[in-house]
Amino acid sequence: MPVINRIAEWQDELTAWRRELHAHPELAFEEVRTAAFVAEKLRSFGIDEVHTGIAGTGVVGVLRNGGGTRSVALRCDMDALPIEERTGLAYASRVPGKMHACGHDGHTAMLLGAARYLAETRRFDGTVYLIFQPAEEGRGGGKRMIEEGLFDRFPADAVYGLHNWPSLPVGAFAMSPGPAMAAADQITIRLTGQGCHAAMPHLGRDPIVGAALIVQALNTLVGREVDPVDQAVVSITKVAAGETFNVVPETALLLGTVRTFRAATRDLLERRIGEVVAGITAAAGLTGDLQYHRGYPPTVNHPREAAIGADVAAEIAGEAQVDRAAPPSMGAEDFAFMLEQRPGAYIRMGNGSDAAGRVLHSPHYDFNDAALPFGISYWVRLAERCLSPT
Repeated sequence: MPVINRIAEWQDELTAWRRELHAHPELAFEEVRTAAFVAEKLRSFGIDEVHTGIAGTGVVGVLRNGGGTRSVALRCDMDALPIEERTGLAYASRVPGKMHACGHDGHTAMLLGAARYLAETRRFDGTVYLIFQPAEEGRGGGKRMIEEGLFDRFPADAVYGLHNWPSLPVGAFAMSPGPAMAAADQITIRLTGQGCHAAMPHLGRDPIVGAALIVQALNTLVGREVDPVDQAVVSITKVAAGETFNVVPETALLLGTVRTFRAATRDLLERRIGEVVAGITAAAGLTGDLQYHRGYPPTVNHPREAAIGADVAAEIAGEAQVDRAAPPSMGAEDFAFMLEQRPGAYIRMGNGSDAAGRVLHSPHYDFNDAALPFGISYWVRLAERCLSPT
C-alpha cells in the first residue's frame, strides 16, 4: 500500500503549513506561536481533546474511536536551533539567529497531517495520542513532559517517533533494532595556572599546555580503552584561553561531548576522563575542575515495536526501501526518555540529498516537502495497524 492518495492530494496545503512553521522558528520552551498554530489546526480537524501548556509549550491531541481500550502515542518535536539561516529561500527564517535546521517544522507538519486524516477517517479502534513536544534540542522537553505526568494523563500502550534523515532518499526508511541513537553527555574542564609574560613562561604555569595535553589524551581513550566492537565518541568542541599574543593566560576552558550506547562504557569514560584531567593538571602544576553532566540516555528501540514500524514503512515504501538493520547513529534524542517509560520505536525517514552541506544542523539545511506524504502515511498506517479492529 503506497502513499495514501488523499494525503498526496493535500501536498500544497501541507507544504504551506511546513513553510509557515519554517519562517517562524522558536527555540526550546519558547514555541508559543508554534504551539498555538498546532492547537488551532487540531481543533479545526475535530480532534476530540486538545491539551496545551504541557512542559510549558507542549501540545497533546486525543482522538478516540470505537470502544477499544488500546492506545498508541505518536510524537514529534517542534523546536528550532540558534543558527542564522543561509538558504536564501523565500520562506527562510524571519527571526534573526534562529532556524529550523533539523526539520522539526516538517515533523510538526507531518503529525498535523496525520491528525487531520485520522480525524476524517477514524479507521481504528481505540485512542491515538498526538504528542507535539517542545525542546528536543538539548533541553530535555520529553523528560519534562514525562515529569509533568504525560503518560499518567495519556496512558499510551506504546509510543513511536520519527526523524527525517538527509542521507536517505525520499521514500526510504531505516529502522535500528535495539540502540538507535547514543547517550549524550557534556564535559566542562576549567584549568587554572599562573599568568605571566609570554617571553618568560618559566615564571608562570601555562594552562594552554595543560589543555593541549588533555585534548590529546582524551582522543586516545576510545581507541585504547573502549572495546573495539563497542561504539563511543569523545570530542572536544571548544578550547578557549588567552586574549593577546604576548601574555600567558591564567585560565583555559575546554568543552566537549561524550557519546555511548552501553552503561558500562559510559561509566568507564566518565571515570577515565576524570583521571586524565586530574593527572595532567597535577603534572603541569595547574588546578583543574571537571564537570561531567549526563544528558540524554541512549534511544533504544523495543524489538516488537521496531518490527511493527518497519512493517508499516514497507507497506508505504516497499520492502526494498526499508533498511531493517540500520546502524545506530551517534547523535542523541530525548525521545529516549519516552522509550524508557513505554515500549516503542524511532524510525528514520528519507529527506533526500545531503549535498552542498544541506545536512542536519547546517545553516543551508531545508526539510524536503516531497517527503511530507511519506511521513504522514507512515503515521496513519501505524496508528491503524496498532489499533486495528479485532
